[in-house]
Amino acid sequence: MDKLSPLTEHLEQPEKENVSQESEIAYSEAEVRQIKRKLDVHLCVMVAVIYTICQIDRNNLANACSTMVVVFFPFYTIFQPVMTVIARKIGPRMFLGGITAAWGAIMVGFGLIDDWQALVGLRGALGLLEAGFFPTCVFLISSWYVRHETAKRIALFYLLGSAISGFGGILAYGLQQMHGLAGQSGWRWIFIMEGILTVIVGAAGWLFIVDFPEDARQTRWFLTHREIEVMTDRVDRDRGDAHVTPFNLKEYLGNAFDWMAWMFALNFCMTAVVNYASAYFLPIILNEGLGFSEAAAQSLTAPCYVFGSIVGFAESWLSDKYKVRGIFIIINAVVQLAGIAVLGYAKQSAVRYFGAFILVGCCNANIPASLTYQSNNIVGQWRRAFGSALIVGSGGIGGVVGSLVFRNQDKPEYKPGLYACFTAASLTIISVTITSVAMAKKNKEQKRTDLVLQGTPGFRYTL
Repeated sequence: MDKLSPLTEHLEQPEKENVSQESEIAYSEAEVRQIKRKLDVHLCVMVAVIYTICQIDRNNLANACSTMVVVFFPFYTIFQPVMTVIARKIGPRMFLGGITAAWGAIMVGFGLIDDWQALVGLRGALGLLEAGFFPTCVFLISSWYVRHETAKRIALFYLLGSAISGFGGILAYGLQQMHGLAGQSGWRWIFIMEGILTVIVGAAGWLFIVDFPEDARQTRWFLTHREIEVMTDRVDRDRGDAHVTPFNLKEYLGNAFDWMAWMFALNFCMTAVVNYASAYFLPIILNEGLGFSEAAAQSLTAPCYVFGSIVGFAESWLSDKYKVRGIFIIINAVVQLAGIAVLGYAKQSAVRYFGAFILVGCCNANIPASLTYQSNNIVGQWRRAFGSALIVGSGGIGGVVGSLVFRNQDKPEYKPGLYACFTAASLTIISVTITSVAMAKKNKEQKRTDLVLQGTPGFRYTL
């Protein structure tokens, strides 16, 4: 039997009673479970609520104007690396709560202004604010949990938000019934009411979201000093990067030379193309292509997102249990190909809706799967921050593509959009295959020669 390092032995054996060689902290599995339950509420559930608001806002502008959809993403993409560094410096509690309240104020502005150019400007400002949200959440989750616990947590915050936001169209339809109240149009009330709700949620986030471990020592109120030490010790055992190092701009940007980081980004970008295309234009396809009324089309999108959440949660649980990542992404992408084909070429409306069902379900399940695949295979706080910004920023590029591929002039077949989704799903399969094969070779070499991967002795990639 090969001689394994203590770190590798820990990764391959179930956690029962842990004693850190450095800190000599002893803790039981039962104690760890209790701490994780606290974190799940104050971190994963709280950011899920905020993300729900974010998704509802995006979906509400989907049918307004292509310019409104597209102008969001350049700001959202370009400012990812900068906003992630700011979040790391000032702390996620203040950062996430602050940007959420700010975009709530912007949403209220959507409902009050009359100038079209001002509306475009506010949409760009919203993109800048949201640039810091998603990568900060992924970065924060990975800072508190060991690698093989993150899939369920990322799935919780993303899929819960995605499932609930699937009912955003119904909420918007209900708020439109306020048309004429106080002399305001129904569409204005959508943004005013949802904006007020967003500000309230942002304030709650400032109160309840947990900070990074070293900041939580000063700002904690629901975690004791020992509980913070226990979680920090577990992360150090898992990958040795629980403590932040001084920021160096050259080293931070130097992470861009890692080819694997770009493959992770390509994978997420292609996943986002399918995800955003379906989110923006599925109601249009259901309405114009399948003949459902506008209200029915809005309502029929919700079950697709609920299905995606069920699939995503189940896959994430299995992924954490068996410590595998890439195979689930590939399976989802294959099912996406089938869903696109059924949606695009079947004749019966019920069959085409089934195609939309599995397409939206599996591409939503692939979002947390792709994020976990990347976060499990990078080590170092600032490398992790850059990687989170890069992969989520690439998702912004995918959002631009996805928001443009289904065009009005292509109805009712929408063939260019279908072809784009075919291509994106296929590239997802290719990118995950390439990175998984490369990482498997490195793992074999590490096992044979004690090769140091990611600058961490005993570290192995999660395939």
